[in-house]
Amino acid sequence: MRVLVADDERLLADMIAVGLRRESMAVDVCYDGEQALEKLGVNPYDVAVLDRDMPGRTGDDVCRWVSGAGLPTRVLLLTAAAGVYDRVAGLGLGADDYLTKPFAFAELVARVQALARRTAPALPPVLRQEGLELDVATRTASRDGQPLPLTAKEFGLLHALMRARGQAVTTEELLDQVWDEHTDPFSNVVRVTVSTLRRKIGEPQLVLTVPRAGYRIGR
Repeated sequence: MRVLVADDERLLADMIAVGLRRESMAVDVCYDGEQALEKLGVNPYDVAVLDRDMPGRTGDDVCRWVSGAGLPTRVLLLTAAAGVYDRVAGLGLGADDYLTKPFAFAELVARVQALARRTAPALPPVLRQEGLELDVATRTASRDGQPLPLTAKEFGLLHALMRARGQAVTTEELLDQVWDEHTDPFSNVVRVTVSTLRRKIGEPQLVLTVPRAGYRIGR
């Protein structure tokens, strides 16, 4: 899952990003609407978390652009305005959800996850393949009933591969889904993470390299 967070309150934006990354999401951050439009025009986001009240190009402006461009990105608007009229107006811009400040972070995470499920094809909450079991809600994984102690990135990588249901996932797709824009596309971060994931999963190996195509789960 890849998320854009745009809020001119830099401390809040950074805190949201840190929290979402702990949930194995790839998160990009910006602090004004102009930057948000630039990033949305380049990167394939599942969800955009936008502050309505940014100076210059507001979250409203960005939301209108996403809706008008027909992007699959789901929009969650954040604002201090809690009135019914404000919520109705925000949803009328094309937003998919609305959350007032201050908010409980657990609720923000739940809403982002719910919006992301609407972006992608529906999947069961627990993925099972070749003896692997991955529970998205509890962020736990196991093989043949034995728990796998995965880092956030290892969990995100395994999730991306299991979502593909045996199809190969390219390195570029994994970078888009699991890492953020600050990751060097020419780095070996995917290969290194695959290596540590393989070691933790154990033998016989299930994360297979597909020449010139990427990686897949299989035997």
